[in-house]
Parts: sequence; structure tokens; C-alpha cells
Amino acid sequence: MLNSEESVLVVIDVQGKLVHVVEDSRLILANIQKLIMGAQALNIPVILTSQVPQKLGTTAPEITELLPEAEPINRTSFSCLREVQFMVRLNELACKQIVLCGLEAHICLYQSALDLLEAGYEVYYVVDAVSARVAVNRQVAITRVEAAGVKLTTVEMLLFEMLRDARHPAFNTIAKIIK
Repeated sequence: MLNSEESVLVVIDVQGKLVHVVEDSRLILANIQKLIMGAQALNIPVILTSQVPQKLGTTAPEITELLPEAEPINRTSFSCLREVQFMVRLNELACKQIVLCGLEAHICLYQSALDLLEAGYEVYYVVDAVSARVAVNRQVAITRVEAAGVKLTTVEMLLFEMLRDARHPAFNTIAKIIK
């Protein structure tokens, strides 16, 4: 099961030119925001990445407002693990559970998930917080990462799994985020 003390949230490429052209963009963006707020309530570290920001734009303001101190790790590789700065940050955090959300499901999230699995991490793919420009690409990505051993979850399922109990100090905060 997910454990907030062993987890890191990786928000992949929620950028200007992508965020509003993906399937269900409003819902996906709202779910990513809930996930970030939940991670903050549970003291889970967040890593933010950007794929070629000079072409795809900077991180969406709806995300940067929630993470004002976060400096996105810019990369050209599709997999986050192929970026040295990302690996350094991941090693500093020493977390074994990696929670993935963002864009696009079939490219950067997909390749990052497989590389993280190969590197020995326990990987969680938040299916209601990932998208792609074309619905079939998202669906095939979900099918393939699950077949590879990535654990599928949803925003609400993940946050309540980490709480484990309604007596958790962050329960009321998480309940308000989910509503």
C-alpha cells in the first residue's frame, strides 16, 4: 500500500501548449491540483518537470500557484529518468514509491513509468490525473503500464489510502480537497 513517508509525487509536463488541448483538460487539471494539495497536506514531496519548455510552454499557472517554490526540471528526454537533475532529486528524497500524474500519458508518463519500474521503484499511475491529446493514446498507455506492473489508482483512492484512518491529522483537509 501507499505510504506518505515513502512517496514522492511527480507532476509531469503540465505545460501551456499541452494542458488545454488534452482530453478532459479541465477535469484532469482539477485532479492534478487536488493531488498536489493532498500531497502538501500529507507532507509528500513534489517534483515538477517540463518537456522542452521553450516549445511547449512553461508550467500552467494553476500548478505554479500551488508550487511557488518548485523549480521545474527541464528536459528533452521523454523519460524523466534520463535527466540527471531528476535522478539527483529522486535520490536525495530516497523514496521508493513514485506517484505519477500529468501529460502526456502515452509518451513522457509511459516512458518514465517503465524506466522507474526497471530501476526498482514502486510506481503508481493516477489514471484520473493523466491525459493525452487523443483518448486512445491515454487508454493504451494505461493498459500497457498496468501490464508492465505499474499500479493504477485515482486521486481520491490514493489520498484516502495514504490517510488509512479518519483520525489522521490531515483527514479534514483531504476531505475538503476531494469535495
